[in-house]
Amino acid sequence: MIRSLALSAALALAPVAASAQDAVWQPAPYSTIHHPAWSRQMVLYQINTRQFTPEGTFAAAEAQLPRLKALGVDVLWLMPIHPIGAMNRKGTLGSPYSVRDYYDVNPEFGTKADFRHFVNAAHAQGFKVILDWVANHTAWDNRLVTQHPDWYEKDWQGHFRPTPWADWSDIVDLDWTKPGVREHVGKAMEMWVRDYGVDGFRADVAGYVPIDFWERERARLEAIKPVFMLAEWKTPELTRKAFDAVYAWDWHDTMKKIAHGEADATALYGYYGENESAWPREAMRLTYVENHDSNAWEGTMAENFGPALPAVIALSFTGEGLPMIYNGGEACNAKRLEFFEKDPIAWNQAPGCTQGRLFHDLIAFRRANPALANGQWGGRMSQVNTDRPAQIFAWIRKANGNTVVGLFNLSDKPVTATLADAHAAGTYREFGSSARVTLRAGESVALPAWGYRLLSSEGR
Repeated sequence: MIRSLALSAALALAPVAASAQDAVWQPAPYSTIHHPAWSRQMVLYQINTRQFTPEGTFAAAEAQLPRLKALGVDVLWLMPIHPIGAMNRKGTLGSPYSVRDYYDVNPEFGTKADFRHFVNAAHAQGFKVILDWVANHTAWDNRLVTQHPDWYEKDWQGHFRPTPWADWSDIVDLDWTKPGVREHVGKAMEMWVRDYGVDGFRADVAGYVPIDFWERERARLEAIKPVFMLAEWKTPELTRKAFDAVYAWDWHDTMKKIAHGEADATALYGYYGENESAWPREAMRLTYVENHDSNAWEGTMAENFGPALPAVIALSFTGEGLPMIYNGGEACNAKRLEFFEKDPIAWNQAPGCTQGRLFHDLIAFRRANPALANGQWGGRMSQVNTDRPAQIFAWIRKANGNTVVGLFNLSDKPVTATLADAHAAGTYREFGSSARVTLRAGESVALPAWGYRLLSSEGR
């Protein structure tokens, strides 16, 4: 026994075998998401089918595809296409987010055949199509309420209830502890991908649904075809196995504060610092200027950003982030579109509008500069220091031999700033003019109120 103990001690002190020494611990991947290749340079365009055209149908939206192609967008996000509940409906037509049947389409928009035709036509013109998906809740008159009442959450009296603490009286919450809920909702998602060719989903209030459902469902969808998943949520864990992209709510809110003089350019440091340190390198964050919610409940782009709007748009398209256009933005839509009524966009309401040209040119600029690609394909934003940090938000991005410099005056006063070092030194071409520009340490740069400059490697 003593001899055995001595032998064990000797073995414990012996040198570790070479093979064991070489077995260095490796962390698990921070993200296992494989973004579809077509998402590398994607620009989203959100379609509110009801308001997008006077007719408010899939067929009428399909007729607009060539115009959207010319604009340069390539992924179309359709707000929910499903039948809308009548019970406890808000307004005349109700909310598209009150889903009566996950397996059917809203007759207001057309038929399943019309939707399939829209998707096929979009694919033929080079677009991808993602659907808005409402998994957290259904309409009160969804057949599941009567067929499977145990699939729903209840209040303290045992009654069906809407999402707590929200003014969503037209819906009732599903109970995600029930396996049947997961199966029913997941199978519906798979049907739209498998049978209609849908290319992914934007998930409404994604964080209200268990993350393991999204992770499992992502894998099941990927077994059918590569998909893109966008979460309406705000934390990074959803981008590790389930979603390609998550909302950049903080970015949007910070830009509004800056535009209204409630914060200066340094207010963005917190957002971009967190983006670099707390999120998977592969994750994309939706730096939206406007969407259906902000337009209906916060205000139009002009209301939210005023004269800062062109700079805000330019930053959303060139800084780290996934850019998007909400329908009507290219026509300077100046009204809050009704949410529960028919209220079509007036496409000719802003004579002299140049916003469409700005979107078009920024998309072309993104495509010409690999540093501006989405997710892990693009270059990380690195701060460029000046002596006017409260006004000038400056950065540089590099990838695949390409460099882009952004200089943004996020204030209502003209500014002349000095580059503090040689971080952005180089020779570039100016966005909008192709003029040749050389930057050096100590160089002075002048920008008008809310002005911006985008510089890219020569030849880009």
